[in-house]
Parts: sequence; structure tokens; C-alpha cells
Amino acid sequence: MKNRIKELAKAYAPAFIDIRRHIHSHPELSFQEHKTSEFIRQQLDSFGVPYKAGIAGTGIIALIEGKNPASKTIALRADIDALPITEANDVSYKSVNNGIMHACGHDVHTTVVLGATKILHELKDELEGTIKILFQPGEEKHPGGASIMIEEGALENPRPDAILGLHVHPSMETGKLGFCEGKYMASADEIYVTIKSKGGHAAQPHLTVDTILVASQLVVSLQQVISRNNNPFSPSVLSICAFNGGFTTNVIPSEVKLMGTFRAMDETWRFKAHELIRKQAAGIAEATGAEIEIDILVGYPTLYNNEVVTAKARQLAEDYLGKEQVEDTELRMGAEDFAFYSQIVPACFFRLGTGNKERGITSGVHTPTFDVDERAIEIGMGTMAYLATQF
Repeated sequence: MKNRIKELAKAYAPAFIDIRRHIHSHPELSFQEHKTSEFIRQQLDSFGVPYKAGIAGTGIIALIEGKNPASKTIALRADIDALPITEANDVSYKSVNNGIMHACGHDVHTTVVLGATKILHELKDELEGTIKILFQPGEEKHPGGASIMIEEGALENPRPDAILGLHVHPSMETGKLGFCEGKYMASADEIYVTIKSKGGHAAQPHLTVDTILVASQLVVSLQQVISRNNNPFSPSVLSICAFNGGFTTNVIPSEVKLMGTFRAMDETWRFKAHELIRKQAAGIAEATGAEIEIDILVGYPTLYNNEVVTAKARQLAEDYLGKEQVEDTELRMGAEDFAFYSQIVPACFFRLGTGNKERGITSGVHTPTFDVDERAIEIGMGTMAYLATQF
């Protein structure tokens, strides 16, 4: 099986590099992936793979049934949306949609899973169980396409015994894969704060409540939520990233707005911190006389890589590529909506090396110069197909 998959991955790689370039040059924003979804459906039709479309708007669920379809189900997931970034690369497959770019590698994720789908379909008579493939919209935008896919039954009928996903990793050389067991990526919540009071003349602060000062106190004091309350062995980050208020040198504004993000690796601590943030704001409001409104938008949960599933996936990856090509990867405070799946089904989310220092392919994700070493497509589609067959 392994050698057959390697042969197919190698044979199909040129065609799927072309597929990746087509997807890359025609990016679409979250929940607007209509042409991307249509293109994926065209590929599935050409493979002869049955599917259901219109999940979470533009999402697709495909099924490959082997022998004894009810014996087990393994799910594969790819995200299909792009980012509002203007591409700076001078390549033949540069984005034709101005201000939109596949700067996070979702074009690669989609291509890899499409490639694995074609391979698995060709081998279906030799497979045991069912392979469920999710092409998911809206990873980059709240509330996350994964949460909507789940609400619309993506993890039912049949329910997966395990789900696998991958993400490009530009700081890892092409040819390598990275795995991490247990807590892997952080939850991500958005914080919106509005501070209101009677504004006034800067020379008469005693006749106002200084919203700039109150906002400054709040920014500083919120850091105590992390440093004095969280277990230091459990990573957590609170960053206020926007401070908007005032318009001139001599007027204390009546309103200041703050925006920020809160990240955590522990779901219990995550929601305890929300309470502490609100209490901190209430205390400052009472002490200063200002009105403070806080809205915490609950985002993606912690991404948890099931230890058993991840250990098996790593062992299989070592068998497919060689032990020297598989590495440990570090915890990340970034967030991924694959986390929603990982909270329900035993999951493994791993990294696909796409960098090439010799060729200057080193730009990070979410940058206008991001690109990949396309040799990673053959590796990704072959590995994903092999893992799906061996679970």
C-alpha cells in the first residue's frame, strides 16, 4: 500500500501543482469561496467521488467507501478561504483578485487533500472503512467555518473515529513533517472595550473623568490578570492592540475604545480569565467614575491533539517518509478553527514543511511574499493518503 501510494503521489504531483496554482491565483475571502467551491466540485466529479455541497455555505463533504464501510471512519479536513492581503510575489500564478491572497497556505491544504482524495478513491477497493473529506470555508473569520460545519452535521452520519488536518510550515524545510501531542494551539478570544465619561477641557481635568488615563490604567492592570492569576506553566497571552480616543491636544475625549486578543491553552483558565477581565474593568470604573463596557467575543477553542491518534500518525509518517524527516513541533499561541473538531473527535493537526532557504522561500504566513516549495504537495498528498489508509 505504501509503495502504491508513493507511486500515485509522484505520478499525480505535476497535475496537482497546477491545481494549487489555479486555486492560488483565484483566492476568495472567508464564506465567499463560491468559485473555489465550484472548482473543488469539478475535481471531485472528475475523480468520481460522491459529495454533498452547500455545507456552511460553500463547504463540501465527500465520502469514499471501501470494504466494510461501517467498520471505521477517518476524516480529512482542508480549509479553502484566503486573506485580505495584496500579493507581492512576481510569479505566473499570482493572485488575480486584487487585495486577496492565499497567504496562509489554504491553497496547499486544499490541493493536498484533493490529491489524497484522488489516490484514496483509486484504492478504495483495497481500503477498510470510510474516508470522510471536509472542504471547509471560513477558517480565517469568526465564528469559524468549522463550528458551522459541525452545527450542520459534518461530524455525523458517519461520525469519524479520528480526524486529520495539516498546515503549511514555512520555517520547516520541505520534506519534513512536524507533530505535537496534547495541547498544541491556543484559544483565541477578541476583547472590545469602550470607556465613556464627561469629556472636557484638558486644562480642567477635575471637571471631567479622564478617559485616556482610565484607559491607560486598564491596559496596564489587565496584564495582572495573566501575571498574577494564571499558572505560569500554562501559556497565556493578553494583548491590547488598538487604543483609539481623542482628536486634539487640549480636549479630554468623552470616549476611548480599546481592542485586543486573549489566548490560552487551558479551557478552564480561559473562561476564568474572562471573569477576571470584567472584574478588573468594573473595579477601575468604580474607582474613577468612568463607564466601562466590555465585550468578549468567544472565538476558537484550544486545539488538542489526541495523544493516541497523534502518536500513531507520527509513527505512520515516519514509516512513509523516514524517521529523520519527522520532527517535534513547538506549542503555538496562534489559533486554528480545526480546534472545534479536536474538542469533539480524536484529532491530529500536523505541520507540512514548505520552506526552502536555498531558493529564498522563507516568508511567513500572512505576509504578501508568502509562497511554498511546491515539492511539498507530493509529500503532503501522499502522507495524508497513507495515514488515512492505515488508521
